[in-house]
Amino acid sequence: MQFRRALGAFSKRLRFALVVLLTTLLTALGGIVLSSAVNAQISPVASAGDATTFNRTSSAYEEAPPNLVEWETVDHDLGDEVFEEAFVSTPGTERSGLGPVFNNVSCVSCHIRNGRGMPEPGQLLLRVTDGEAAAVVDKADALKNAPPVAGLGNQVQDFSIVGETPEAKVEILWKEQAGSYADGTPYRLRSPQFNVTLANGEPLPETVQVSPRIPPHVYGLGLLEAIPEDDILALADPDDVDGDGISGRPNRVWDEQAQEVALGRFGWKANAPNLLQQSADAYVNDMGITSPMFPGEDGSAEIDQEKLVLAAAYAQTLAAPARTLMDDPQVQQGEQLFTDASCVACHVSSFRTGSHKYPALENQDIHPYTDMLLHNMGDALADNRADYEATGKEWRTPSLWGVGLAQAVLPYSGYLHDGRARTFEEAILWHGGEAESSKAAFEAMSAEDRDALVRFLQSL
Repeated sequence: MQFRRALGAFSKRLRFALVVLLTTLLTALGGIVLSSAVNAQISPVASAGDATTFNRTSSAYEEAPPNLVEWETVDHDLGDEVFEEAFVSTPGTERSGLGPVFNNVSCVSCHIRNGRGMPEPGQLLLRVTDGEAAAVVDKADALKNAPPVAGLGNQVQDFSIVGETPEAKVEILWKEQAGSYADGTPYRLRSPQFNVTLANGEPLPETVQVSPRIPPHVYGLGLLEAIPEDDILALADPDDVDGDGISGRPNRVWDEQAQEVALGRFGWKANAPNLLQQSADAYVNDMGITSPMFPGEDGSAEIDQEKLVLAAAYAQTLAAPARTLMDDPQVQQGEQLFTDASCVACHVSSFRTGSHKYPALENQDIHPYTDMLLHNMGDALADNRADYEATGKEWRTPSLWGVGLAQAVLPYSGYLHDGRARTFEEAILWHGGEAESSKAAFEAMSAEDRDALVRFLQSL
């Protein structure tokens, strides 16, 4: 086992060295590669400072930061093994405890190559809330505003182990609508509709609030965890005091380990305070695997604390990809258009990280393009389901670093919380609420300008 871990660590370092060497050679030959300014200390091409990977291939999201020291690398490699473990039903010789109902069998089965998922069974899941019960909850008590649905809990598990019945059958249907840009160029958008049939053959009651979610990417998350809370809160403007139409605000959630209210950082609605809790939540809801943080009714746990910590460690120690084509005039034009359309008001480009469990992540100048805050995204994207202090119209600004590689890592993966957007253009056109003016600016652009803005996103 130790030899295998050492071999895995060596192969990752070798792969990184080969990528850097290949990048250097291609640059010398004038190929379309990374910007010639590759010095991580002087160029914004290094999206994550010293924790940047310069691998821009289909394996880009799987790299450890090159500045990890030996003990950090050991944690990363052990966490990698845990992340790939596929669980089986009880009894099993090892990795048993799956289900009895679940959405998938391992972390990597949802987060394929650590990228965003696809809107299809086994990837897309449905969070649910008892709408009738939620209507009588004290609105001041945001910790209780998502009461579970009888027989389902807070998430629909549409798979089961042999001999058991899934909680429901979920059929995904697509509704399309047409539109056009200001110059007359037509476009089509799609949105998912769900036909949910419960195990007893009955349809899901109309009073149940449903929120579809695809797996988000997991690279670079440790760096986001290391952003000082005060720096995130400094960006909040819940009452839009500055009058720019943007009123981002933090989500306040329950920290199970600390047993106190904390800043929400992760998840589509920022409903998890840290990566340890997000990992434990995924184990119990996505795989039916209990842990010390979320034990079974009898207090038992199917994974121990060490394994839970290692799963979180893997997500914490994944690098973010470098930007490319920084000197391309079209990319530069697109970046300016991105700024002019006020996209940067939510997709904030830069932070400096603070303290973290892993020192390699500390004091790094990073460019994630997120403010980590909730924003009202309008009726078109609303799920009408509250999540702690997040309303049914609010979503956390997703980070955009590395987004240009999404299709290279997993072709046909989707954008936005439910994967409805197949392209960057579609994702922008779904924006509303606080982002309505930014969407309108994009719709009004010429085809040349729209292409430039998309080219900028592809460079991230």
